[in-house]
This record gives sequence, structure tokens and C-alpha cells, in this order.
Amino acid sequence: MRRLLLLSIFYTIFSFIGCKNKSTNTDKVYIGGKIVNPNLDYIILSRDADIIDTLGLDKNNQFGQYLENIDPGIYTLQHNPENQVVYLEPGDSIMIWVNTYAFDESLNFSGRGSKESSFLLNLFLQNRANNDLVLNYYKIKPEKFEKISDSIHQKRLEEFNLISSQRNFSDDFKNMARQSIDYEYYDLRERYTYLIKKYYPEYAKLIPKDFNNYRDSIDFNNGLLQNYYLYTNTIDDYLRTRAVEYCIDKHKDRDCFNVSDFDNIQRRAILIDSLSSTPSIKNRFLDILLSKAVTISSNDEDLKKVMNLAESLDYQQIDQIKQLSSIQKNYFTGKSLANFTLLNTNGVETTYGDIINKKTIIYFWSANNIRRYIWQFRTIKKLEEKYPELDFIGVNLDIGHEKRWLRILNENNYDQKNQYQLSKRKFSNDYATKYLYRLNFLDKNAVIVRGDVALSSSAEFESQLLQFINQ
Repeated sequence: MRRLLLLSIFYTIFSFIGCKNKSTNTDKVYIGGKIVNPNLDYIILSRDADIIDTLGLDKNNQFGQYLENIDPGIYTLQHNPENQVVYLEPGDSIMIWVNTYAFDESLNFSGRGSKESSFLLNLFLQNRANNDLVLNYYKIKPEKFEKISDSIHQKRLEEFNLISSQRNFSDDFKNMARQSIDYEYYDLRERYTYLIKKYYPEYAKLIPKDFNNYRDSIDFNNGLLQNYYLYTNTIDDYLRTRAVEYCIDKHKDRDCFNVSDFDNIQRRAILIDSLSSTPSIKNRFLDILLSKAVTISSNDEDLKKVMNLAESLDYQQIDQIKQLSSIQKNYFTGKSLANFTLLNTNGVETTYGDIINKKTIIYFWSANNIRRYIWQFRTIKKLEEKYPELDFIGVNLDIGHEKRWLRILNENNYDQKNQYQLSKRKFSNDYATKYLYRLNFLDKNAVIVRGDVALSSSAEFESQLLQFINQ
């Protein structure tokens, strides 16, 4: 009730402001609101890779500002480690209320032009539920999943058409919303295709010939959606599945589902380089893929292969990959981490050499990737119980953000005994977070035994742990 009253008060104020300046503000956007339990004293509004504005919070954790020269489209509201999309058009006056303790679930939009953002938020929450749906339904036959995914797609379109008939949505938004619904559908099919080929190859043989026909509709140069998660997830999953299909076709005796394998990464990089002519889209994926290839490199020969690949592509951040490669030389197989410094939860500096006395798995995490670290901690807890022969040490990559790191540990009641944060590195956080998907297998002397393995809940990953234990 209190929240509804607050929303009503804010909306009344914003409506008054909008009416008072109606003649001069029809081309502007007003965005304001309140953040409960803020992590920072500001919000960043961005679009694509450009920061549009930084909105400061006052002493009551409220914010409000007029924005000029806003083109219609999807923008990102970022309040680290949280972020969510908002749809803006000239003339909008949108109020936002959110509690960071349940960011997505509590987020509320109101005011003129808020219905578009509310629709996208609801689509996001529904899509998140699809994660569980795919994991539950990938074990069924393709014909049945085909009907389920078609039903979801049709339901989404019907819901949007109903809402659209009741709202005065612009043609731009209608176009964007329908494309978003389509890409949600494409991604459902793409993820199912990958999972069934990996875990149920006998069912994969039953996939209808037209099951993946949607692939012809994927636009690899979609500037409208290029930073929207439904679109980028679809492209990412498409590249992964196509790389696996290529491997199965060409190399039947190889483990084609190892997405950390250089050949798999190389195939995905070549694919996006050939399919997209939009630099911002192409380079987004190339940066992710090439960075991963660098961070799992075990020696100079591995790095040379990555650099040769990078130089053969239409890739604009080649200097960043060179810099990351120079950092990676410190993390080759056989290198010692004994003298590398870490910060413990009491704020005291220590080293890997001080805390490691048996075979250890080092995993990295960041507050900026919430769903991943929740999954990491859950997965690691199960592994700790199953493999007491190993120590599992978590290293937070958010250098300089000690309070946020400790807050996450405390709020989630995570065991802090083996939790540390990077300390005293000569590289920036941007480079540090490139190591988010890497694990370090260390011996009792803190020497790297393996660094080319990604955390997983699969039987294949556990067999690698057993192999490490028995070495």
C-alpha cells in the first residue's frame, strides 16, 4: 500500500511538471523515481555502447531529469550490479520504483509512456521462466516440443495484440515488440536443438526438416535490437549450435560439445564474422569469443593461434586482445600463483601461497553477473560436498568494490571461509572480468595444472575433477 501511495505521489508530481511545460517539453523525455536500498548514488542510462546520462540520487534516493535528443528505442538502466531495459520516446514522462533486494520483481514503471517498458519487463520475466521450461522439456521428442514452442509464441503474440488494441503504441514500438517475441521463439528452438543433440542424440534424428526454418529469419544486422538480450541470446545460441553441427558433420570422432575448445570458438568467430556486416554486432561477439580463447590458452602456441585468428577477421579491438594476451602469459599451465595477492573478507591482504595447502579449484565471479554467480555458488556447494579432497576457492573480480562484494556474501549467507577478492593487479576491471568463465586447477603449491576448463554441472566436468584428484 505504501509503495502504491508513493507511486501515486510521484506520478502526480511528474504529470504536473509535464503539463506545466507541455509546450516546450514534447520532444524531451522525463525520467525519475526512487531506488530503495541503492547500491550506488547514481543510475546510468545508456544505449548501445554510449552513455546517455548519469542520473544522481538525492538524500532520499530519488532522481529525476529531463533528457533531450532521445530517439525512440530500447535503452538500458544500469544500477550496478543490476540493469534492465526501458523503452523511451520523445514526450515520455516515466517514473521508476525499484527495490534492489528484488530488482526485477519489484521494478515498476508508471507515467506517460510507461506501458511499453512494462510490457518489455513482463516479457523478460516470462522469458526467464523459459529457462526452466527448456530444461524440463528438452527431454521430450521434437514433435512435442515443436507444438509447445509454437503455442508459447502464439500466446505471446495474442497477448501483445490485445494490449496493443488497448494502448496507443507507436508503430516503432509495435515493430520492436513483435520482433522481440519472434526472437524469444527462435531462441527456444535453438536451445532445444543444442540440448537434444548433446544429451539425446537419438531424439535429434527425429527433428523435422523444417524445425529450424526460423534461422532464415534471423537478422544478423538488426540495429534496433542489437543490445537487447532476447536478440543477443538468440545469436549466441545460434552460433553455439551451428558450431556443434559443423563439428559433428566434419569430425565424428571428436567431442563437439566442448564450447571451450579452440576449434569450437574459432568456428563461432568465423560464423559471426561472415554473417554480420554491422561492426557493433560483429565485434561484440568477436570480443567475447576471442577473449575467452585467450583466457583458456595454456602456452605461447595457444596464444599464437588466437592472434592469427583475430588478425584474419574483421575485428576492431585487436589491441585489446594483444593486451589481454600479455596478461594471460602469467596464467599459463605450470605458472605459480603463490605470490599473487588477494583480499580476505576481513580486509587483510594475503596470497594464494598462504591459503592453498592441497589441490584446489579457483573459480571467479562478479557482482555484475547476478544469475551466473547464484548458479556458481549453488554448483560449487554441491561439488564441495561431493569432493572433500579438493578445496574450492571463490575469487571476486570486482577490484575496488569491497563493500558490494561483502554485502552479496552476507545477504545470501554464503560461506565466507574460502572467499577472496582480487587485489593489486596492474590491469583494469574490464580485463579482470574477461576471466569470469575460467577455472584454475592448482596443485598444493599453487601452481596451475589446468586453466582451460569451464565450470559445469555435467558428468564430463566431474570426470575432469576426478582425473585431477587422481593425478
